[in-house]
Amino acid sequence: MPNPWTGKGNPYTREEVRERLRNTVNQKKAIIAAGAGTGISAKFIEKGGADLIIIYNSGRFRMSGHGSTAGLMAYGDANAVAMEIGEFEVLPVVEEVPVICGVHGSDPRRRMWHHLLKVKEMGFSGINNFPTHSIVDGHFRAVLEETGMGFQKEVEMVAIASKMDLFSIVYVATAEEARQMAEAGADAIIAHVGTTVGGSIGVVNASCTMDDAIARTQQIMDVAQGVNPDIFFLAHGGPVNTPEDVAEILSKTSVHGFVGASSLERMGVEQSLTDLTKRFKELTLK
Repeated sequence: MPNPWTGKGNPYTREEVRERLRNTVNQKKAIIAAGAGTGISAKFIEKGGADLIIIYNSGRFRMSGHGSTAGLMAYGDANAVAMEIGEFEVLPVVEEVPVICGVHGSDPRRRMWHHLLKVKEMGFSGINNFPTHSIVDGHFRAVLEETGMGFQKEVEMVAIASKMDLFSIVYVATAEEARQMAEAGADAIIAHVGTTVGGSIGVVNASCTMDDAIARTQQIMDVAQGVNPDIFFLAHGGPVNTPEDVAEILSKTSVHGFVGASSLERMGVEQSLTDLTKRFKELTLK
């Protein structure tokens, strides 16, 4: 429904976003959530029919020609970048699709309840936990957890968002993380199975095979559904890249859809710009 103040769709309440996604699933259509790092990406992702648009700091790095993993590094203020992209690029051009803000939940400089109030006031319809420490492992992950900057902060952020009537769609890498997010009230859970393969700045080798991705995704779903059967589930990352890959994981798990960031925004730009430029260069003079 249009926002009475702007005439546009955003922002939506938590239940309004959920109802839109339920309608998609009831029509036997896959939910497609797309990451956008620029206003023009968001504008044409919406024209393509995406159900959700998610913005976070990695989108800016991605569309600047750098690997999305840069968003996990100390190359800028992730929360400030997401808010900036939203205010000046994406929210002004998106007409109707709910826009979700990436929030770095473990940022020790933010009073999270206060930051989420700003997110809601800006006109976002929900939040996503990115950058996320769920995809960090090994010794560094242990240090983050021990020093109060671990995944639990992201879980706490989702619990606060739920109290504020903000829709939440969250990344998890394990079944245990899925359980925690489900208990915190997450509306949608994304099974993150690794950095997306392919393209000019993606990884060459997937962190797991398609069979592994299918098994991990289903395991994450099974655990979270045991907590709340009304959660929406989406696949992301690793070998799940093309529409054909997504079709395979949809057919072999019970996920409701797919989250595409590099696989939608970056891949679409890389090949189309290359091909179009080549066509111009094929022109000859009289």
